[in-house]
Amino acid sequence: MKRYLLIAFALMYCVNSNAQQNRGLLKVTSNGHYLQYEDDTPFFWLGDTGWELFHRLTLEEITQYLDNRKSKGFNVIQAVILAELDGMHTPNRYGDYPLTDNNPDQPNEKYFRLVDTVVAMAAEKGIVMALLPAWGDKVTLKYGGKGPVIFNPENAYRYGKFLGARYKHADNIVWILGGDRPPQDDKDDWKPVYAAVAKGIDEGSGKHFLKTFHPGGYVWESSVYLHNEPWMDFNMIQSGHAELDQPVWKNILKDWNLKPTKPTLDGEPCYEDHPINPWPTWNPANGYFRDYEVRKQLYRSVFSGGFGVTYGHHSVWQFYNSSVEKLNYADMYWYDAIDRPAAFQAGYLRKLIESRPYLNRIPDTSLVISGQGNTNASHIEAFRDADGSYAMIYLPIGKQIEINTALIKAKRIKAWWFNPGTGKVEKTISFKATATHWVTSPSLGAKNDWVLVLDDLSKQYGAPGAK
Repeated sequence: MKRYLLIAFALMYCVNSNAQQNRGLLKVTSNGHYLQYEDDTPFFWLGDTGWELFHRLTLEEITQYLDNRKSKGFNVIQAVILAELDGMHTPNRYGDYPLTDNNPDQPNEKYFRLVDTVVAMAAEKGIVMALLPAWGDKVTLKYGGKGPVIFNPENAYRYGKFLGARYKHADNIVWILGGDRPPQDDKDDWKPVYAAVAKGIDEGSGKHFLKTFHPGGYVWESSVYLHNEPWMDFNMIQSGHAELDQPVWKNILKDWNLKPTKPTLDGEPCYEDHPINPWPTWNPANGYFRDYEVRKQLYRSVFSGGFGVTYGHHSVWQFYNSSVEKLNYADMYWYDAIDRPAAFQAGYLRKLIESRPYLNRIPDTSLVISGQGNTNASHIEAFRDADGSYAMIYLPIGKQIEINTALIKAKRIKAWWFNPGTGKVEKTISFKATATHWVTSPSLGAKNDWVLVLDDLSKQYGAPGAK
């Protein structure tokens, strides 16, 4: 695309980036567990990992990608400004590097015009950009990456102030610090760098954008190191790609119970079509995560207390195509991968949650009296709303279970069996509210996952997943 079109789009930024201004910025709800806009409109985070978006796509391709994600129900895109995959030494598709001489005090105006344009485009599409100022290898090479390390607390503050000032008029931004690294380990502490970026963003913008931290996978969580940091608004977990059925629900529930109360979510569950293996081998001989494996993690992280979740595809995050090197056994190009099954199914999850009042959800596996799985693969997660008007139970394996219907404050209960693979209700029943009740899913066994939705019949809620 011609450069003048980039400039034209950027000039639209000042008038179009506030497409959501009637709702204001995102903020934490009064109960501390969820997000909403400043006008109190609820917000369920359904993210996608588009990490290399600014680095590897043209504006036409970015438009294709954003339109595709919007059509599937995604309302958050996670992307990195100073990209991971040699983002400092390999220019973007227009030949631009993000910084002059790798100096955070010398941002390249041409590069940031593309960022401006994408933020504005996303706002017009109702999409929040969850932006990483820089990938973690720009802070330390201790955990791999190409770097270079360019930040210290002093220039990190100035870089954050630059970002805050540049995007102070955008209401559709959340800032994610970190980038697949811990903020601290037993020998080194990089928290002052991240605190400086956060301070700079707020001072540069003159307002408070929500902020979190993207940690490494499997053993690192943001809450372990940063929960009490004043700039940290919500926690993020990366359950990652190392094992099937990683018990993310334990991490989510642990964060749920921390004080002070802050929202939490899994910001990087297993990617669809990613090899199942710990870093750095990623051996495809162990198989790949497909839609069923991804679905289980998305649902169980949300049902255990996450205020949302971020889906990802292994080819999409890196925007793999014929002109770039394949990373870690990606098995298709990104423009084919954007229509893989779990991308559609992630959108069904959002519709399901939004089909009921969802800002007073309480994770509660005591809804299941008998039939709880004794392995990670079979583990059931469940929640109810604080008013007792409905509950939802996710069964990763179809089976018969005994449920605690006393937790639903109703004379009669309407039960719906929702299929996470199709987004459709396939069976409904109603029964008198008693202390307990046995139910059997419409199909049984592995790869037959179901959501049982229990409603107070008098509420006359519509079909789950219908909007």
